[in-house]
Amino acid sequence: MNALPDDVAKGDLSPSGGATLVLVVGPSGAGKDTLIDAAKAHFAGDDRLWFPRRLITRPQGPGEDHTFLSDEAFDKTASANGFFLHWAAHGVRYGLPSEVSARLGSGCNVVVNVSRRVIGDAMAKWSDVRVVNVTAAREILAARLRARGRETASEIAERVARATQVAVPGNADVDDVDNSADLGQAQDAFVALLAAYMKGERRSG
Repeated sequence: MNALPDDVAKGDLSPSGGATLVLVVGPSGAGKDTLIDAAKAHFAGDDRLWFPRRLITRPQGPGEDHTFLSDEAFDKTASANGFFLHWAAHGVRYGLPSEVSARLGSGCNVVVNVSRRVIGDAMAKWSDVRVVNVTAAREILAARLRARGRETASEIAERVARATQVAVPGNADVDDVDNSADLGQAQDAFVALLAAYMKGERRSG
């Protein structure tokens, strides 16, 4: 990442009055996990921020960091109210652990990668929700999807075509981060947003 302003340094963040739930959304290939990994490194050791691992019914692959659950285990977890949120996309099921509620309730800010479809559900569960919408040009999305090698050509075309079809709820507090070109700039922008949220500031508008 590029050098950050002094007011974004970890030690300069002042505690906010309550916890913020940060939902990182955007199309496949936009680089959501890459930005989250950069923020994890920047805020390492800062107990005011938590990045929970998702529970997913797809085995881990290169560059992925999640907990694998079989469909049976996923069903049991859902039945036992073990998820804060859960959803399905492209034949895969995703969940966030119920510990998210406890962390937020204790004043810890939580950053998670979710589907845009569950933003409304998240807003119904927690009052202070900020959405970071990660974007990238369509040709960039297609190239990144081809590089990760998980989808066929037709599946990639479908994902790119759907990139702008799922809307963010109009009442959501949204900030956009363009991750089309310079990765360092996108990482810095994302880290700066998290720092602003932790200080109770709003950057959208």
